[in-house]
Amino acid sequence: MSIQLALATDATHAGVHPDDAHFVATLTRLGVQPVPCIWSDPDVDWSRFDAVLIRSVWDYFRLYPQFLRWLDQLDALGVPTVNDSRLLRWNSDKRYLLELAQVGVDVIPTRLADTAELPAALQTLHGQDVVVKPAVSGGAWRTLRGVAGDPAFAQALAALPAGDWLVQPFVAEIQRDGEWSLLFFDSVFSHAVRKLPKAGDYRVQGEHGGSAELAEAPAPALAAAQAVLAAVERAGHANPAYARIDGVMCDGRFLLMEAELIEPFLHLAIRPDAAESYAERLVARLTSIANA
Repeated sequence: MSIQLALATDATHAGVHPDDAHFVATLTRLGVQPVPCIWSDPDVDWSRFDAVLIRSVWDYFRLYPQFLRWLDQLDALGVPTVNDSRLLRWNSDKRYLLELAQVGVDVIPTRLADTAELPAALQTLHGQDVVVKPAVSGGAWRTLRGVAGDPAFAQALAALPAGDWLVQPFVAEIQRDGEWSLLFFDSVFSHAVRKLPKAGDYRVQGEHGGSAELAEAPAPALAAAQAVLAAVERAGHANPAYARIDGVMCDGRFLLMEAELIEPFLHLAIRPDAAESYAERLVARLTSIANA
């Protein structure tokens, strides 16, 4: 009997994403039946699946309360998620960066402030180039960059909705050298890509004109990314099925930007062998779940 696996997507990215095509084909060859399902679709019968693989749920931060209720629903049905639902909740709010920093992970210096606290938080950074982003976000959504104390930047910040925000110094190396993404499956390193923003921008996401290329990760970046996963495990989240560790090299050190453990773009199309290896590891995990 084959394993029935839901691939959780969103309404904008329904179906199998091109980057996942070879991975999904390999799953099918290995006896898994992957079925793309829009996570927010109320008509999906999640109980018919053996597990739900979180893939392109790239609107979850816009529908965050609904997303958390959906995870609660899956838990109530006894349908396991990959990654685990407890890990998804923890990783969905970027204040986890503060937790990792407290246990020694090199993180871009980060302050947490609610909307009312933003002016005071920025006053301590007067004259510095900073980035302000929501604690729950993705794809540079509602992210602002500017100089603390600049009137135009203050005006833009005043228009932000109520919520919790991360305040970070802007890291100029992102524009010059790019951002590194290191991919792990079952905590085993797979491959790395270097992402670059388009000229004049700082956002590396494809929807903002950024680009990505397969590259050999610097040794300090690989060691630091492995240390991040070890810290995640110490926080109570052992051996995620997939992880993308994003960061930037600054003066020879890898500074963590995000540990993507929910729905990362995995850059599988440029590494078909990685897609196959990930599929094989996932099938072993799903078989273990089914036999539990």
